[in-house]
Amino acid sequence: MKNIEKYIDNMDITMEAPVSEPERQYYFIKKARNYVRQASEEAGRPLTFCVTTFGCQMNARDSEKLVGVLEQIGYQEEPNEDKADFVIYNTCTVRENANMRVYGRLGQLKRAKKNNPHMMIGLCGCMMQEPHVVEKLKTSYKHVDLIFGTHNIYKFAELIVTRYESNRMVIDIWKDTDKIVEDLPSERKFSFKSGVNIMFGCNNFCSYCIVPYVRGRERSRNPKDIIREIEKLVADGVVEVMLLGQNVNSYGKNLEEPMTFAELLREIEKIEGLERIRFMTSHPKDLSDELIEVMRTSKKICKHLHLPVQSGSTEILKKMNRRYTKEQYLELVRKIKTAIPDISLTTDIIVGFPGETEEDFLDTMDVVKQIRYDSAFTFIYSKRTGTPAAAMENQIPEDVVKNRFDRLLKEVQDISAEVCSVHEGTVQSVLVESMNEHDDTLVTGRMSNNLLVHFKGDASLIGQIVNVHLKECKGFYYLGEMQ
Repeated sequence: MKNIEKYIDNMDITMEAPVSEPERQYYFIKKARNYVRQASEEAGRPLTFCVTTFGCQMNARDSEKLVGVLEQIGYQEEPNEDKADFVIYNTCTVRENANMRVYGRLGQLKRAKKNNPHMMIGLCGCMMQEPHVVEKLKTSYKHVDLIFGTHNIYKFAELIVTRYESNRMVIDIWKDTDKIVEDLPSERKFSFKSGVNIMFGCNNFCSYCIVPYVRGRERSRNPKDIIREIEKLVADGVVEVMLLGQNVNSYGKNLEEPMTFAELLREIEKIEGLERIRFMTSHPKDLSDELIEVMRTSKKICKHLHLPVQSGSTEILKKMNRRYTKEQYLELVRKIKTAIPDISLTTDIIVGFPGETEEDFLDTMDVVKQIRYDSAFTFIYSKRTGTPAAAMENQIPEDVVKNRFDRLLKEVQDISAEVCSVHEGTVQSVLVESMNEHDDTLVTGRMSNNLLVHFKGDASLIGQIVNVHLKECKGFYYLGEMQ
């Protein structure tokens, strides 16, 4: 960050803006500082911002970049959006009710904006990639100042300057991009761990999912840029990284010099000072033997794999366009568990997909019983406009879906409580992440397998990896004692 600040300070904003990135954004960051300083003087106080993130960890990482830019141009963070001068929503659109929440909040902000002449409202993220959303915002939410999507988040500072200079709603949505801009400001939420994007977009087109339409085609970051970013993070105190992509298993296929995800992991493992490596999400269709072998021999890759099954029925999987069968999934898990017996497996399951019969549902229950997941995120299928599944016949009645969902949830929770308790009495390494929310004599940490542990400690332990004796399993977490 210090190098970035030096670049920004040396920018000559009396000249034309540079064409190349990231220099162009450094230019606009410096220019934006002047506008924010001016507005701050008019207000007689520092201007504040509040970034609200909806959705996945990719969005959370994007929000850290938004925060980095806002702090660079002179805004100060304010957790309460009703009091902030710059409110930005980084939106998700996986489920349509997420859109309704955003509209509701925008309505509430209209009054706040009338009372605050310095207030700006920004919207970005996946929801903005849908043309009908942008049209609705243009006609019904004219108090919004800034609208941009997932592909040009790196232009945030430039768009802020455009808004200051034009005094009108600024809309900049790209349909797709092959561009990846490195070395932009970012402000991490945690000092000791960080998400790291290794790729963007998705080529899978599961029939229920809007993501490929709003995140665009797959594009992988250059491995040297990824390594450089992680080395900088480690030098700044990070001990754990989460490698992020819609499907990390297809990393590297579109690079000039192709590289597999397993090869990238080998390179990341060599980084001195890095203690833990996590990644998500893995698609079962292309999880390779090479990746299993790297996970088996690694000293740093966490013993946790999130492997979404979505359904246990081969027929439904075909309708979902998942490109594997029930049998192939079970065989893959068998290989993983044989190679890494202490692996913690988690998954995603959708109940009530169009055409799902009771037999199909029982196939899903069978997979859950055979694999015995540590935990599962279970979802009731919801129509997502713009996806093939939304137009499918045979949508399942609500009462039938609810019944299946409740049965599945009970099975998942019963198994999970049993599976998680196997570590009782053992000593495990735990990364301390925070003070406990309910008891200020306890700290909360995470084991390699992603399970939470609460034990006696103080704030000085946060960010450290310590050995903890697991005294008692409470279903989905442990009570322990530091050794």
